[in-house]
Amino acid sequence: MKVMIIGGTRSIGPYVVRDLVREGHSVTLFNRGQSQVEFPAQVTGIVGDRNDLLSFKQEIRRFGPEVVVDMCAFREREAVELMSAFRGITSRVVMISSQDVYRNNEILWKLAESEPDPPPFTEESRLRKVLYLARARAKGPADPFYDYEKIEVERVVMQDREITGTVLRLPMVYGPGDRSHRMFPYLKRMDDGRPAILIGEAAAGWLWTRGYIADVARAIVLAVTDSRAAGRTYNVGEPGPLSEYDWISAIGRAAGWHGEIARIRDELLPVHLRMDLDWRCHLVADTTRIRLELGYAEGLPREVRVHKTVEWEWENPPQEIEARLFDYQAEDRCIEKIRGL
Repeated sequence: MKVMIIGGTRSIGPYVVRDLVREGHSVTLFNRGQSQVEFPAQVTGIVGDRNDLLSFKQEIRRFGPEVVVDMCAFREREAVELMSAFRGITSRVVMISSQDVYRNNEILWKLAESEPDPPPFTEESRLRKVLYLARARAKGPADPFYDYEKIEVERVVMQDREITGTVLRLPMVYGPGDRSHRMFPYLKRMDDGRPAILIGEAAAGWLWTRGYIADVARAIVLAVTDSRAAGRTYNVGEPGPLSEYDWISAIGRAAGWHGEIARIRDELLPVHLRMDLDWRCHLVADTTRIRLELGYAEGLPREVRVHKTVEWEWENPPQEIEARLFDYQAEDRCIEKIRGL
């Protein structure tokens, strides 16, 4: 099978590319060529800006992809241009989306006042009515997050009359290659020998579906190579999500840390640890559909997945660390205050 990937050089992308090549598929990447990633020799590439896809239609036609995977369509206009560029060339587009499309996300961020939907969410669960969740945190119209909206991207892809779509709604992704370093804030405190990690009482019990990076890549490969995925939407992620407290505990075991995880009333937390979220809104996805229809399953036990991630974080710490998020003096004062009560 001929597969073209838009993006493909960051985080999950290299795993997807290598899995497809390993299975004998022909892969071409379309990206800006700015990331230095070693791929198998048979992987070819087109260097270009995804915002100018239509200018490369002849080159795309020469490759003739049967399936296109878009790893980085974040805005409606990007999805519109994608479908226009590949119309008459490919039969199917696999769109990488996010579980932030579900209704509880707008309540979690306090952008809507309502009772949360009970988890888990299936692919048919209610979506958000509030669009552009990230706009409030964007620096202005030029900020990439200003018009980020996966709900609109999904709509464009799945309603196209000529190209069949497949949508994968991803969870919080962790593992070797996670450029967001989602595990790092906890792991740094452990490595720094902190006797306690503070967490708000409400946040401690919050549930969030996670997915190991290699497993998520496997789900994408299954969606690309299995024709049964045509026209379907899938949640991806691990079953039995850990609470935030249990997630910290799992990291601690993998890192050999023996400190305390201290549940603190939210109003007593240091300012840099407070998050103004409605922690009643669990973000838990039901992944039954992709398991039954495409045979998706995790490849390693959870403790191994966490351990591999810890080892990668040790070897690849983020280049920039925001010091204000690690105000240990404030955390020590909080601990002393709590123990004095």
